[in-house]
Parts: sequence; structure tokens; C-alpha cells
Amino acid sequence: MPATFDPDQLRASLQPLAAAQPLSAQARAYQRFYGLDFAQRATPFRCRLGRFEVQGFEVVSQVWWPEHPVATLFLYHGYYDHMGLYRHVIEWALEHQFVVIACDLPGHGLSSGERASIDDFAVYQAVVQGLFAEARSLDLPQPWHLFGQSTGGAIVVDHLLHEGEQSPAQGRVILLSPLVRPRSWGWSMLSYYLLKPFVSGIARRFSENTNDPDFMPFLQADPLQPQRLPTAWVGALSRWIKRLETAPRSSRRPLIVQGEQDMTVDWRHNLQVICGKFDQPQVLMLPRARHHLANETPEFREQYFAFLDQHL
Repeated sequence: MPATFDPDQLRASLQPLAAAQPLSAQARAYQRFYGLDFAQRATPFRCRLGRFEVQGFEVVSQVWWPEHPVATLFLYHGYYDHMGLYRHVIEWALEHQFVVIACDLPGHGLSSGERASIDDFAVYQAVVQGLFAEARSLDLPQPWHLFGQSTGGAIVVDHLLHEGEQSPAQGRVILLSPLVRPRSWGWSMLSYYLLKPFVSGIARRFSENTNDPDFMPFLQADPLQPQRLPTAWVGALSRWIKRLETAPRSSRRPLIVQGEQDMTVDWRHNLQVICGKFDQPQVLMLPRARHHLANETPEFREQYFAFLDQHL
């Protein structure tokens, strides 16, 4: 089914979430295309689509309320991703009566900015603060939990290590396949320094990152998928890694889920670094799961949702 929404037009039409703007025809088409309307869901919920500004970027946000909310889950997506790919996680959270609030990072999904690029990971921290402000404007229920997959996990880790005690999100922390450095990072950095003087990016390579046979065809047909890897983002990541390595330890205890067939991130190194930065994190290893856990097969999703249920 082809998409029947224009990302730029849709973004331009949006107001802040607190404006309680009714969903337009394009907004409904967007939600329907990615299954974010949860048309088959039996229990009632309500949702809004909105926009806020961060450092010159127009960031598109979204919120879903269950009928009797008891907490709030802040959802941060991975690199190349956007909110539309997280319906399984959102539905799981709604079943637990969590409000879910999320946004597309700059350069991703419906948000503005050069596709999949960023000059400094500090922009992502500004987005975190912007989404907190949106949540305050809606008076979303406490406790506030944090969820991040891959780069979204890196954003959450950065926030906790530098502002964990002062963070308004004092609930549980969930990290799926958290990024510290990608797989083959040494080769990536060599390529970066060789290519940086000559090109601004290289063509993206789509890789099989889940065991779900339907996910890759969907990704390749997804109108919101970036098609290039900008060298600027690689440089920003390399500087962020140094910031992470020198960050103080945190007393927070995140829940971490990691697939052992993950060929996207250097997960052994990443877990070692993250476990060294936090106080006894609880880790679930999935021997056959790949990187994009939010879109793994039902078998793997059931396993890690059960693990999360035990600790929430």
C-alpha cells in the first residue's frame, strides 16, 4: 500500500501537542500506513501528533494515552529509524496503561534536517529536554520511564550519565541493542578519515537486522527511510564516544536486552562499557535475535517483553 501523506506538508501543518490539534487526513493516513492507529485494538485510547522546535529543527512528536494511565514511557528510536517503526513497543506499553510519548530525531522521519545527519550529539540531548517540556505541558503521569533502541539507547545513556540524578525521568530505563560503537568501528573510522575530504556521505546499505522476513521489504519501501550515511554523523558519533568514555558512573539500573546475532553494533564492547557505567544493570541475552529488536519476530518480542514485565 503506497503512502498517502506528504512528510513536509504534514510537519508544516502541526502545532505543539498541548494545542490538542485534531488529526488531519494526512495525519490519519500516516498513522494508518505504519499501524500507529492500532485499528485492531479493542480497548480505547487517544493520540495526538504535534511539533516543537529545538536548535532550528522542527521536531515532530506523538503521544498515545490509554484509558487509565499509570505512568509515561519516553521512546527514542534508532539511527535511520522513526516513530512509525515502533508499534509493537507502543502497543505493549499501552497494555500496561503507560502513556507513550515519542518524537522523530532531527533528520529522521517527519522531523526536519538533513536526512540521518547531525553535527553534534548534543542536539539529541536538546531533543530529550524538548520532549520533557512537551510532557510537562500535557501533565503526563509519573513515574516517567525511558526507552531507547540502538542510537536511542545511546541518547538515553548520555542523558543518565550526565543528568541522571536531576532527570525528571526517575522510573525504569529500558535499552534495546544500545549503541556505543558500531560493528567494525576501526574500519569505519579509517574510511571516515579517508573519505571526509572528498564526500559528504555514502550510499546506505540495507542489512538483514531482524529474523522477520517481512521487515526488510517494508523498510526498503518505507518513504521515510534515509538512503545515505552522512560522514557528519560518523564524526559526531566518534566525538560522542569520547564523551561517554569520560562520563561519571550512574547509580541507575537499566534493563538491557541484546541479541547475540546483532551484526550492526559491537555489542560485546558496548555491553562492557555500559555495564561499567551503571550499578548492576539487568541484562537479557537473546542468542538468536538480531539488532532491530523492536521489529524482531513475535517469539523474541514475547521473550523480552516478559523480561521487562518482571521488572516493571
